[in-house]
Amino acid sequence: MTTPFLHINGLRKTYGDVVATDHVEISVAEGEFMTFLGPSGSGKSTTLYILAGFQDPTAGDIRLRGQSVLATPPHKRNIGMVFQRYTLFPHLSVGENVAFPLRVRRVAQAEIAERVRRALKLVRLEGFEDRLPAKMSGGQQQRVALARALIYDPPVLLMDEPLSALDKKLREEIQHEIRRIHQATGVTILYVTHDQEEALRLSDRIAVFNRGRIEQIGTGPELYARPATRFVADFVGDSAFLPGRLESVAGGTAALRFADGTLVRGVPLHGTPGADGAAELMLRPERAELSTAAGADGASLPVTVEDITFLGNNTAVAVRTGWGDALSVRLDYGHPLAGTIARGDRLHVHWAPEAAHAFAS
Repeated sequence: MTTPFLHINGLRKTYGDVVATDHVEISVAEGEFMTFLGPSGSGKSTTLYILAGFQDPTAGDIRLRGQSVLATPPHKRNIGMVFQRYTLFPHLSVGENVAFPLRVRRVAQAEIAERVRRALKLVRLEGFEDRLPAKMSGGQQQRVALARALIYDPPVLLMDEPLSALDKKLREEIQHEIRRIHQATGVTILYVTHDQEEALRLSDRIAVFNRGRIEQIGTGPELYARPATRFVADFVGDSAFLPGRLESVAGGTAALRFADGTLVRGVPLHGTPGADGAAELMLRPERAELSTAAGADGASLPVTVEDITFLGNNTAVAVRTGWGDALSVRLDYGHPLAGTIARGDRLHVHWAPEAAHAFAS
């Protein structure tokens, strides 16, 4: 059996009665871009800080190249770290900030100069060596912090919500830079964010955290198309949930009946059904369709149009079922209904049963 490059094994961290992380288990391949995605307080940053050595775990282990790092002080783990706040020294120039980790390691001056030059070229800040951080934009400062974290060639780079202080346009620009730098260097990156779009844009794989535990690990397409839990289905991508009752379960699929009596068969089922048979059907906006007539396969519901929003390449249509639940449907640009429907219209939303997911309540 091959030893994982980085293995987080049964990591648990408690603060009195509060459980911050609970049996976190992850294996990361060398050169992989792994993102920890989840809401605030879900345990993702705590896991990162334990790996960096800023916190000690209550239980569990972290092994890098087969060796535990827990007994190694933070400054000797040789792990790079980039924070939300740039943590640059305001009185030092860009070149001096980037050189700082090498000076601490007593690297020769000639080598420092060459490595600073290469690091600034990597983040596209050539010629900024003498600039003070206060004279730079937020995005430029974050690139300086990235160059400083990479200059000593760490085997692992940790990034804790590094872009959350930037505006949307600048955030997307730096996301592109991070992806480019990862591809250029091959460094293993563990990245923390609560932004699902950022996670999907950057990551090779994503670990979805919730209440201190990992609900699912997978690629973006895997999490989106095959969510293992209701939380993952709700947190990754847009979705609507319709309550219903399980009429039957067979071969991993279920038949659900809704409040108006509509029965939908062949829906993939997640979770163990309870005695009351309560369940929810999850449907993505782009997997649903609108029409003036019911779908022939029976996977359709009568709805009333509540709002219409043109978004350029698609039109978002907000509809409501007869019993009051909301749905969203996206019509591609040029769809025959996009320019003809109006608020108050009565239509049908329909979908292929296998395109939805049922979660036992």
